Amino acid sequence: MSFMRFAFVAAAALTLSSCILSPGKFVSTLHIAKDRSFTFTYVGEVILLDPASAMSQGLQDGLAGDSPPSGESMDDDDVVAANAADDAAPAPAAPAAPAAESAQRIEEAKAVAEALSKEVGYRSVEYLGNNKFRVDYAMTGKLDRSFVYPVNMDAKSIIPWIAVEVRKDRTARILAIAFGDQDMDMGSAAKPDSQPKERNGTFTFTTDAELVMQNNEEGMAPGPGTRVVWKVTPTSKTVPTAVVRFAS
Repeated sequence: MSFMRFAFVAAAALTLSSCILSPGKFVSTLHIAKDRSFTFTYVGEVILLDPASAMSQGLQDGLAGDSPPSGESMDDDDVVAANAADDAAPAPAAPAAPAAESAQRIEEAKAVAEALSKEVGYRSVEYLGNNKFRVDYAMTGKLDRSFVYPVNMDAKSIIPWIAVEVRKDRTARILAIAFGDQDMDMGSAAKPDSQPKERNGTFTFTTDAELVMQNNEEGMAPGPGTRVVWKVTPTSKTVPTAVVRFAS
């Protein structure tokens, strides 16, 4: 499933009240031990997206892409009307220069940074300007329950990039939805391709528990132990996924 598509649909369902955080350049790791202890890290850039403008662009792209079904032609009246509309339409305007970051947007971004910095796990949060942060995050704990990142109510960030889902059958599933774009058709109102992706990095998963499955086509990384490394780019399709089983 596409992270961006999921994010925009979720934001729409919440009347666009949430903020959307997206990966930039990063290095991320997750270690899960057979005793259920884990450590997750994310060091790098975080991009703050505007859900309102993203949804608006998605709607425009969806309408622009509407066309008669394959094999179905327009009748003569439709052709005449379409040509008349084209003739009457004004010439496209030249692309506007990028707008300077507004004071309101800067204050909103700083509020997000402050909210994140108060959460356990964030060793540093720095706003760099132009909707971009640099963060250093590390969390160690026990998988007696599920874990998601990043979710912060004060920052109104509710859409996770990565989830570790702990199940009753002694397994845990790792799903890094923000690091890939395995697409599902959820409607044209939230097209992820209309938004630029700046993600670029690596996600490394290690474990000494039983590895039930993982979806990296390159298989295990060389070296001792169980280690899987996914290379994440703006065009990555595969959502990093793995399942481990604990002894108890």
